[in-house]
This record gives sequence, C-alpha cells and structure tokens, in this order.
Amino acid sequence: MSGPAAGTAVAATTTDVVCLGESMVTFLPSQPGRLADVPSFGRGIGGAESNVACALAAAGHRAAWVGRVGADGFGDHLVETIASYGVDTSAVRRDPFRPTGIYFRTATDRGTDTHEVAYYRAGSAASAMSPANVPYEELFAGRILHLSGITAALSDDCLALLRELTAARPGRPLVSFDVNHRPHLWRGGDASVLLELARRADLVFVGEDEAEEAWGIVGAEAIRAAVPEPSVLVVKRGSAGATVFASGLRPGPRSSNAGGAECGGAEDAAADATGPDTVTHVPALLVDVVAAVGAGDAFAAGFLSATLRGLPVRDRARHGHLMAAAVLTVPGDLTEPPARDHADRLVALGDDAWGTLRLGPGWTAADRASEEVRTP
Repeated sequence: MSGPAAGTAVAATTTDVVCLGESMVTFLPSQPGRLADVPSFGRGIGGAESNVACALAAAGHRAAWVGRVGADGFGDHLVETIASYGVDTSAVRRDPFRPTGIYFRTATDRGTDTHEVAYYRAGSAASAMSPANVPYEELFAGRILHLSGITAALSDDCLALLRELTAARPGRPLVSFDVNHRPHLWRGGDASVLLELARRADLVFVGEDEAEEAWGIVGAEAIRAAVPEPSVLVVKRGSAGATVFASGLRPGPRSSNAGGAECGGAEDAAADATGPDTVTHVPALLVDVVAAVGAGDAFAAGFLSATLRGLPVRDRARHGHLMAAAVLTVPGDLTEPPARDHADRLVALGDDAWGTLRLGPGWTAADRASEEVRTP
C-alpha cells in the first residue's frame, strides 16, 4: 500500500488515541557519572509516542501504539513491555532486516552540560517506516492520531510518512503533533519542516525553548503567529507553565462519526480555527523533581486525556501539569498516574491553592489528607 486509500474515513472507533513513532530499548545507569565511568546499566524503554500511549492507557483510555521494531529480542522486550501497560500493540510491524534501536544515557538532567546520550538507532527498523508500509486502517481507527517531530527526523521516508498523515482529507482523525525538537537528530538537516508539520495538525505542543532553537521564534505570541492553523496550540514554558491558544472550540459534541457513535471533546479541538483565539495561561506546579525525563510526553498525555473527556482548556492544561508531575517525581520516563478522581480534585482547586500546591515523590498514591499544600 502506498498512502491511504482515497476517501479513507474513520469507522466506529474502539480506540481513543493511536500513537505512531519509534520506541527504543534504553539502558539506564546504575550510578551517576560519565558514560565512560558507569559500570552497569539497567534496561528500560524509551520513546515519546509510546510514552504517551502508556500514560493514556494507565489513565483508563483505549490507546494503541504503532511502530516498527526488529525481529530481535529487544523488539520482543519493547512490544511486551508497552503491551503490559494496557496498550494495543497489534499493529506493530517486525522488520527481519533491521535492528531495534537502543540508547544509553547518564543519570543527570537532560538540560545540563553533563548529560550524555549515546544513540544506536541509525538504520533502525523504525527509520524504515514509510507511506508504503504502515497500517493506515489502524492509524486512522482512533479519535486522535498522535505524532511527533522525532519521527520526521529519522529518515526521508519517515518525513514523507508524516506529511502523508498530516495531509487534509475527509474523515481524518484529530491530529495531535508534539514538535519534540531533538537537535542531535537534525544535524545537517532542516528542522524548519517541523513548522510545516505543526501547521498541518489540529492540536500542537511546542516548548518556547525548542521554537527558538529550531525556528528562531521567540515568545508564545510569536509562535502562535507562525503557527496560526491549529485549533489548539499549547506553548510549554517550563517552570512558568503553559499558554494555550484555542480557536473554534465548540462547547459540546461536534458530530457523529461514520459508524454513528457520538463524538465528544476530542473532536472539539479539531473544529475550524475561525474567530479570535482564547488565550489561557496555566501556571506550572511546584515539584520536588527526582528526574527531569519524560515530563513533556506526560504533559501531552494529560492534556489529551482531558481533551477526550471534553474538559475546559484550563483543566486540560492542569491535567497535563499533573501527569508531568507524576513522572518528574520518579526516576524513569513512565509511572502510574494519579487516580482520576484524585487528579480531578486537584484540578478543581482555586487559583491560589493551585499556585501553592507542592508535589513530591509518592504523591500520586497519597489521599487528600496527605497532599501537601503550602506556600513556597
């Protein structure tokens, strides 16, 4: 198959979110220090899109991950581990000729000069994804299709695939796109294509820092001016919080899909971007950080979860912050999210209480009496 069939439509969906991208086996250091000095590593998994799928499944949504892995033990480990979170991996393809990607990283924060990552992903099975070999029926079977700019950087074929999936066509699910600019993947490449892809999506996540680095655009308002098409643009501003630009949102269910099932909040975000923006700024939480990895993926998962539930824009961003806080207070990229009623109680706090809420390790398992609410 080369591209989706003309007029491909979404049938009655059984999946909330389909995530496409590369997942890799990651080797985590047994102690801090340079890669040259670390004596041993523990095995885990890493991948922006599979992280989002796992977090959504853990939060009670029907999530699927579509990717391509080698016909090797690392591929087995990835598929089995992702499936253990409740994610549907039935559309994952195995490549008998190319290996599953792996990488090693140090224990330090990604944002520090001492952080090291050694990738072994060139020529990986995932880099061979193309418009000719992905399962379009499965990709278009959900209410939301979640993509990221990492896939676009893997190969020319992968970039062609993202252009195909973000093309406007009848029946296209809501397309969520996390820019996820990774400078090391774009050495010698043109990261401006990430701007092109963002403008073709319905819901976009981008950090202020990555917009400046990849596109030379500074500030949330300037980013919105450069990316006017998406109905929802989420500009992540680190410890300053997130600014959400939303246009064309509708208050209730948008329409019925091809199978007759009524659609809810996810489709609201895909409404035509007409009329002036509603701009919502949502402060970040105070978090006792254990490891600053995986927070961006968790934020996207929390925002998408609340979007599926049709919650207001402010609450979508707050759920994103809470999902991010859950990951920031554990050593790895994935963790059990807070129970939905627990998260909903926190999201419903007044502005003053939200601004003084501080979360540390173990908070997701805490009951309301043990939540720490204090001024910094």
